[in-house]
Amino acid sequence: MTEDHALMGGKLHVYRRKNSGNWQCSTYLAGKNWRVSTKEDSLARAKDFAEDWYLGLKGKSRAGQLHVGKTFKQAAEQFLHEYEIITAGERSPEYVKGFDMRLRVHLLPFFGDKVLSEITPGLVQEYRIHRASSRKDKTTGESLRPARSTLHHEIVTLRHVLKTANRHG
Repeated sequence: MTEDHALMGGKLHVYRRKNSGNWQCSTYLAGKNWRVSTKEDSLARAKDFAEDWYLGLKGKSRAGQLHVGKTFKQAAEQFLHEYEIITAGERSPEYVKGFDMRLRVHLLPFFGDKVLSEITPGLVQEYRIHRASSRKDKTTGESLRPARSTLHHEIVTLRHVLKTANRHG
């Protein structure tokens, strides 16, 4: 049987599952259930952890920093899965690998953890600026801009991923 303790007027729960030594905590906030392990075996320390965690989530929610939804990384995985199957025999394997490489090397490090609703034209422009200024020549220290066609291929890849996300709601 699960031990359960309600905190913060019932908005926060600290519980320990059967066969587990550590306490967990959970809450419902911003239309989503949130859960995390306290990594504590002491109820008193677990309650302290849970209260701090809950107040941090609540603060992020009030500040508009608590975003829920599918991430760019999830949409990119879906795109790669679909694109490989849909274009089988119509596109060369090297062409399909290009999408994977652009996502892995450039787009996922920048957009990966962002919720899809956070990806705006302004953020795409920030990406372009980031790409234009992130590499430096080792001898002169000058910025090495990617070729115009390289950046174009990256934006096309980004567009494909966002269209896939749109198709899946």
